[in-house]
Amino acid sequence: MRSRTPDRLCAEAVELARAAAEEAARPGKVGDHVEVVADGDRVVTHYFLCEDPGYRGWRWAVTVARASRAKAVTLDETVLLPGSDALLAPEWVPWSERLRPGDMGPGDLLPTDAEDLRLEQGYSGEEEPPPSSAVSEEMAELVEAEDADVTAGPPRELPTAPRRGSIAALAEELGMRRARVLSRYGLHTAADRWDESHGSKTPMAQAAPASCVSCGFLVPIGGSLGQAFGVCANEFGPADGHVVSLSYGCGGHSEAAVMPRPPRPAPPVIDETRVDVLPLREDDEAAAPDTEEDLGHS
Repeated sequence: MRSRTPDRLCAEAVELARAAAEEAARPGKVGDHVEVVADGDRVVTHYFLCEDPGYRGWRWAVTVARASRAKAVTLDETVLLPGSDALLAPEWVPWSERLRPGDMGPGDLLPTDAEDLRLEQGYSGEEEPPPSSAVSEEMAELVEAEDADVTAGPPRELPTAPRRGSIAALAEELGMRRARVLSRYGLHTAADRWDESHGSKTPMAQAAPASCVSCGFLVPIGGSLGQAFGVCANEFGPADGHVVSLSYGCGGHSEAAVMPRPPRPAPPVIDETRVDVLPLREDDEAAAPDTEEDLGHS
């Protein structure tokens, strides 16, 4: 059990502890002795201020001890520990959480986690089509048997039915031949990110004369995202080469010059039934009638 009262001989070994701290630290980086803490029976830790500017608020902790019935105090360990107001490094964050868009440079590699929610399994690799398919093995045998009835020659010389296609070829044509493809979650996060940067709620789109869906510079994209996004091809536009929402817009719209201008307001209507009397001289201002009734009596 830890003793509350420091051992007297160990507590008095301040110079021994300071010498150990100065040996571990650089010269002149050990400050004043601040406190003594009892760690156990005949085990004491001396604390010294650290004068190194890079370790503000840290303290050198030197632990000394002595054996039972021995008068000689020996050194246990010397470490640098943070104090209550120590300058500490920020909490470590995994690289996958520190990475931000634009951080990658030429030659950098970004490994993708096997459990990344943005991706899902692509084509499974199954080559055999279902039996009812037009390119299944059963249908091929029927075609071969039909050709054998009308083709001369021994059976071993008869041509076999060509494979007109496979599931792998169809998957490759649809872009599903990759090992992994975007999941529904990955599609939604990408759509939200693109709409936030080039969507209808941006200040540029709010001031645009029309949306990108009617712009000639819009390049359509395939897939389900093509129903809401495209690529801008206007070199003078603010989103050239970027994926833009169909509801986005800018002043570089292809039809901005020929779009009808908003109607001009009607000219003001002059009320000719009322007479406004304006005095010619300041002296006449007091004598001028204030209302149409006064004007009629005059």
